[in-house]
Amino acid sequence: MNLPNKLTILRTLLIPFFLVVLLWQSVPYGNWIALFIFIIASLTDMLDGKIARKYNLVTNFGKFMDPLADKLLVTSALIAFIELERISAWIVIIIIAREFIISGFRTVAADNGIVIAAGIWGKMKTAEQMVMICILIADFGSLFTEYASAIHMFENTLIYIALILTIVSMIDYLAHNKGVLSESNK
Repeated sequence: MNLPNKLTILRTLLIPFFLVVLLWQSVPYGNWIALFIFIIASLTDMLDGKIARKYNLVTNFGKFMDPLADKLLVTSALIAFIELERISAWIVIIIIAREFIISGFRTVAADNGIVIAAGIWGKMKTAEQMVMICILIADFGSLFTEYASAIHMFENTLIYIALILTIVSMIDYLAHNKGVLSESNK
């Protein structure tokens, strides 16, 4: 059990704490504590990959768990936002569907010995989703009620940018890797 794998496990273990604090509205400063936990969990994602590559600590466990932990963190936040009425369910469904499609595609590629690196659109999508999630966790509209309408418009803009990048990154990913499916049919 190396350091990158421990960071991945830590990220996974932080998810229930993040959700309890975010969803249990009676926790004092709950949004800020949830935001702190989410940022720490997100930083472990960045760190585990850098450490694993730099020190050649890449493991099969890490290859499997790291993307799973990332998806669990992001999808947990998005699903919680539905309950908190901060995002529409149909948007979350599209975002989660993209993750399932790309994960399935990567599995097919891996079965054929092909490793597919994340493209620029996927990286932009991930960065935008993280920013959007942080802003939605903070819920600035409840703090600055006189600006709630403008803040809500800003939040919606971030949500739609994330949605667009989600769709564009999926199309780009599939277009650039369409040969993987033909390889799997051989």
